[in-house]
Amino acid sequence: MSDKSHSDQSLVPGTPHISSRRFSASLVWLVPIAAALIGLSMVIHSWLSAGPKITVSFETAEGLEANKTRVKYKNVIIGTVTGIGLSDDRSQVNATIELDAAAKPFTTEDTLFWVVRPRIGASGVSGVDTLFSGAFIGADAGHSAQTTNKFVGLESPPPVTYGEKGKHFFLHTDDLGSLDIGSPVYYRRIQVGQVISYQLSPDGKGVDLQIFINSPNDAFVFDDTRFWNASGIDVTVGASGVKVDTESLSSILAGGIAFREPNYTPNAKLADANQKFALFDDQKTALAPPDGPAHYIRMRFDQSLRGLSINAPVEFLGVEIGKVVSIDMDYDDKTQHFPAVVGALIYPQRLGSAHEKLVRKFGKDNEERSARLLQSLIEHGLRAQARTGNVLTGQLYISLDFDSTAKKVKFDVAARPLEVPTVPGSFDKLQEQLQAMVDKISKIPIDSIANNLDGSLKELQRTIKQFNSDTLPQINVTLDQARKALERASETFSDRSPERQQLGQAMDEVQRTARSVRLLTDFLSRHPESLIRGRSADRTTEPFDIQMEPQQ
Repeated sequence: MSDKSHSDQSLVPGTPHISSRRFSASLVWLVPIAAALIGLSMVIHSWLSAGPKITVSFETAEGLEANKTRVKYKNVIIGTVTGIGLSDDRSQVNATIELDAAAKPFTTEDTLFWVVRPRIGASGVSGVDTLFSGAFIGADAGHSAQTTNKFVGLESPPPVTYGEKGKHFFLHTDDLGSLDIGSPVYYRRIQVGQVISYQLSPDGKGVDLQIFINSPNDAFVFDDTRFWNASGIDVTVGASGVKVDTESLSSILAGGIAFREPNYTPNAKLADANQKFALFDDQKTALAPPDGPAHYIRMRFDQSLRGLSINAPVEFLGVEIGKVVSIDMDYDDKTQHFPAVVGALIYPQRLGSAHEKLVRKFGKDNEERSARLLQSLIEHGLRAQARTGNVLTGQLYISLDFDSTAKKVKFDVAARPLEVPTVPGSFDKLQEQLQAMVDKISKIPIDSIANNLDGSLKELQRTIKQFNSDTLPQINVTLDQARKALERASETFSDRSPERQQLGQAMDEVQRTARSVRLLTDFLSRHPESLIRGRSADRTTEPFDIQMEPQQ
């Protein structure tokens, strides 16, 4: 009863019944929660995959855009430019680059960065693809163990990347000429490498070039290989005509280097990487045998040396053994003249076997031996002479030859440098001969001869006039009379004229008379006694009578 009364009290009419419910989330909230989770995972993934941040300095920001310009290696994206700003001194542009985590090797100190843009140069056209995709930054990882986050970018792409196989070599030359970075290197007219850098030598007296020979062609470079400048066109005029030689069209425009091993060096060894070589001016000089030690000599000329230049050849009996290295003026107080002093370097080894025989005779190659050898040659008439090498250009060269008519001179063996006596050049001798001829001609009394010739011509003119007026008419009359006489004689001796018939009869008579005389002579030669005794009776039968031939 109590339970019932309690239930009745709890269910009082007019009082609402309130029931409690559990909390439940709506499905609409799942979308932003999923998006947040995805974004968070992307942030975490980006944070985990983020690579190092570096700064690269360039001269200009041409073609670069923040958050758009990519960094590529072998056309694979390895980073992005996130910011571009000026340096503190406003001389350069700093590009902030965020590399990928996999691009950590590109933070080594020797890593190279450059902007790839369309470029047109003498060595070719590059970066054409950037016309459509835009400029990007190229990269090439180095091999250094040290890392950094600041780099200086290159203004042009490097000619050789670190990944290429081959060898680097160094060349030394007097001047750069038309060579440049990217100039090709040829072997038997096939491009096998290129020039990758150049700079002045430490002493400032030449240029050092670095070249790269691609593999496997680097196996053709030996320790005796000769390199020469193959730029431009080599034109040679010889006995066989005009010869034009060049490596390729690109070597004419951008310059080039060629190399070959000489044929006279046996047992050549493969050249090591970074080995140094000399760069010669042309192929002929490069492949020539070794010159050996050079000797400096001096020559004094009392004549004009117009046409003689530095590097002009010095020849001994037609063989080039040296070159001119200096041309100076001197003053002789005694003669008050200004002689020209020519200095030259000669290479005795260019004489070949003759040099070997001279070494065996005079001893090893030194200053004293050279002085004694030169003294012996001068005593036998060795003289230096400036000769014309080209009539058209007037270029001169120095010829060392023997002159049997040269005057004896005193040679100073102790003098340094050694001085070779000289004789006038062939052209100067010709000038002297021409001058002597002109002097002789100038001594001829041309005025007197001309006056006499003028008087003679006047006399001849008067004689001709007198001949034409007096003698010539008389000659014409005489010739006319002679012509008429010949005509009358021709009429007289015609075939039917009486005179010719009488003449014919007279000739017949003369002929019969001659026959009779001949018969009489024959008879007397047989019977000479008939002149005394007379004709005997027994000879009456001999034919002696002259038989007359019938007249025609």
